[in-house]
Amino acid sequence: MSIFAAAVARGKSGWTASELELSGLADIDEVVDALRDTEADADLALLFVESDDEYLAILRLDEGEDLRVFGSDSAYAEESRIGAVLLGEVENPALGVDDLATTDDEDNGTPVDPDADPVGDAELLADLGVTAQRLLALCGMEGMLPSDITAEICQRIGCGDEMEELREA
Repeated sequence: MSIFAAAVARGKSGWTASELELSGLADIDEVVDALRDTEADADLALLFVESDDEYLAILRLDEGEDLRVFGSDSAYAEESRIGAVLLGEVENPALGVDDLATTDDEDNGTPVDPDADPVGDAELLADLGVTAQRLLALCGMEGMLPSDITAEICQRIGCGDEMEELREA
């Protein structure tokens, strides 16, 4: 599987972005430690993990504690070792795409994919301006790649330039 993992952290001097290597990490605690290490004084750290242009996992740490996890599709945990590490302990399904309208109003009626099976905390970005409904709609939209979703989220929360620079590096 092709995996891109990027951490964005908001500290006293603003947002920073860095790529993380997840292949050698054995469990979620090691992933959390690696995320914490990206910016020691961060009040907020997010990890976006994109896999095979198909799956997206988002992890959030507030002040180095209180891990929250969201996955675009539960199948990621079944199909990938990294997916199992990131989503293996997530037991609760997110609000399903069925809980949304059949279209995403913010995108002028783009149909959502009924096969998407998101898991975890869909509210993890709500205080940053990305509602659970918006996150779920992005994940369920036909034709949206994980990198597209990450880019849109980062633009909305204020770290789009940092993420773009990281991808171009």
